[in-house]
Amino acid sequence: MNEVVLECKNLTKAFNTHSNGSGIRNFFVRKKKMFALKNISFSVRKGEIFGIIGPNGSGKSTLVRIIVNLLIPDSGYCMVKGMDVQKNEIEVRRLMNRVSVEASFFKKLSVMENLLYIGRLYNMKSDETRKRVEEIMKKLVFPVTYLEESVENLSRGMQQKVAVARAFMTQPELLLLDEPTTGLDPVSKRHVQEFIVYVRKRFETTILLCSHDMAEVEKICDRVAIIMKGEFVKVDTPERLKILVRGVENPTMEDVFIQLTGREWEKEVN
Repeated sequence: MNEVVLECKNLTKAFNTHSNGSGIRNFFVRKKKMFALKNISFSVRKGEIFGIIGPNGSGKSTLVRIIVNLLIPDSGYCMVKGMDVQKNEIEVRRLMNRVSVEASFFKKLSVMENLLYIGRLYNMKSDETRKRVEEIMKKLVFPVTYLEESVENLSRGMQQKVAVARAFMTQPELLLLDEPTTGLDPVSKRHVQEFIVYVRKRFETTILLCSHDMAEVEKICDRVAIIMKGEFVKVDTPERLKILVRGVENPTMEDVFIQLTGREWEKEVN
């Protein structure tokens, strides 16, 4: 795990706002900058699961969108296997895939039709695609009988399993997971988490996992970055982060968050 697959250096992104504090946009008020990211720097090695935890609005999704080149940073850069994501967009896109909290599908089509479409985009033969779909869905504990079901008829948990399967169809070297288990039932959440660990172990896939699920990140991540208001507060292994907590027996990642930020987690999320 020495090869650096993902490297971000001094990433900063700000958005202009016209708000005067009343909640109403006022175009006669001077524009103010709201920083979504401030000088974010980190690297992820081959086969590593790197977690980023923080409340909603802390900058996690902005970071992912910069990595996949959907947003341009104001300063700094991001590289995948030594290639700049902006200058080498086509080459980089072949190396990674993303799963977001609100995955989109051709919902009138069946699960298999959606995945066959992805296979065709990557010049995979139909038989090869079907075989890979069956292998992935078996690992995700997705019933084979549901493969011919229309996506719109599936539960939220089942749809998210399809999204995860779609992202791994091409066996990407870098998998970006933005809140992949948010809103899932406990069983579906466990299946997705187990699949994440499996692909890392089986294929040495490098994984960036953004979440506000403390237990999830502690359970499956090798290293964790705590992000607050667009800045990394601390980066380390879950075990070393928990050592920082004082006066608490058997501390959790929630205790770590409170220790490092001085703020209650529930208040931040809600």
